[in-house]
Parts: sequence; C-alpha cells; structure tokens
Amino acid sequence: MTMERPLWPVPNAVQLGWTTRQGGHSEGPFSSNNQAHHVGDSTAAVEANRADLLAEMAGCEHICWLSQVHGTRVVEAETATEGTEADAATVSQPGIAAAVMTADCLPVFFWQDDGARVAIAHAGWRGLSAGVLSETLQQFKDPTRVRCGLGPAIGPEAFEVGMDVVEAFSDWPGAQRCFKPAGSPGKWLADLSQLAEFWLQEAGVPAVYRTQACTFNDAEHYYSYRRDGTTGRMVNVIWRSTPST
Repeated sequence: MTMERPLWPVPNAVQLGWTTRQGGHSEGPFSSNNQAHHVGDSTAAVEANRADLLAEMAGCEHICWLSQVHGTRVVEAETATEGTEADAATVSQPGIAAAVMTADCLPVFFWQDDGARVAIAHAGWRGLSAGVLSETLQQFKDPTRVRCGLGPAIGPEAFEVGMDVVEAFSDWPGAQRCFKPAGSPGKWLADLSQLAEFWLQEAGVPAVYRTQACTFNDAEHYYSYRRDGTTGRMVNVIWRSTPST
C-alpha cells in the first residue's frame, strides 16, 4: 500500500488520502515513493510511482497534477491540464482526483456533506496567509455544508519562523495561540494546522478533522523539505468514486 487513509467521516462517494515515502521505485534522497517530477528524481521512477498510486485509487481514472506556486488560484480538476499553475483544485465529476503535493506544507481537504463536490488546497504559510483557504471554500455554495480535513504537515514543535510570518497572521482568528517563542531571539514556533483550523471554523465550517503526523519529525514515513532540502514529495488526493465502485 502506498497511501494512508484517515478515519474521517466522509460521505460514501468520497475517497481521500495521502502517500507516504514508502513503497515506491525512487532511489537516493527520493527514496522511495516520490510523486514529483520537479525535484530531480528519475522520470521513470516518478511515473512508476504515480501508476502504482492510481492503481490503488478505486473509482479514480485520472489525477489532476498541478504546478504549485504558493499562491491562491483554484482550478477545476476536470478541465485543468497537467502543470497548470495553481495551489488548489476542486471537482464534482466522479473518477477525477484533485491533488496537491507536499513535503511540510499543509494539505487541506474539503468535501460537501452530501459528497457532491470536493476540493483540496496546498497551504504553506504564504498561501495560507494570502487566502488559499478562502478561495477554495468559495467553490462551495454553503460553508456550513462543508467539512475539512488537515493532512500531514510540519508540526508546531518543528516549524520555526521569523517575525514576518507572525505578522502575516496578526489579524487571524486565534493567531496568538498559534505561535510561541522559540529558543532563538526573534524566532517563533508556528502551528500551521491550528491556524488553518481556526480560520475554517471562523468561516463557518462546522467540522475540521486533523492528523497529528509531523512531516519533519517522522523521516521514516514522510518527506520534509525543511529537514532534508533535496527530497521527494507526497501527494494528497481526494475524489468522488465512479458509480460502479
């Protein structure tokens, strides 16, 4: 198995999960289940890893692969071409997966309570502070009918940032609870998942589910750009199953 699936209460038609770094074909610093072409890994290894993943995704025929730029653009997965610059995707058509790659940044899953529409956002601190969650949530007519899940990301004990990051979230709900002083002067430890959860709750999302996994501290299972520099990427996927599954 190349994908972890959280025990979140999603509608029957909705499936989601994320890859780990285990069980793939890549070698060296990309060992072994790297899903990204842009990091310097073998093209053949990445394609083999992606093929294995798709074979494991029941009811999915296609994955929408984005070129992520730490922005706020959301695209329709049904019509986006591979390499489209965006940091979020939404989809209502069964059999097509919205996907974002991560290696410390926060993947945020969205699904409507009846399963009719799903979405996913790539939320590093820049995209998060710029409004990628707002842009993604706007793809749904009623935020009170949306549920969200927060996937593996760098944890609050590992994500050291400067005052520029603290200031970027100064007007966010509960921001003062999401930063604590680090050991170095002018440095803070930031809780990306908590920042996202507080914003989603303020926006009207009634339920936000989380995983406690930290990409930085779990080198066995997850890639971490901050920890390793040259490394692979996990992919986080959400889709509506085809009716036959």
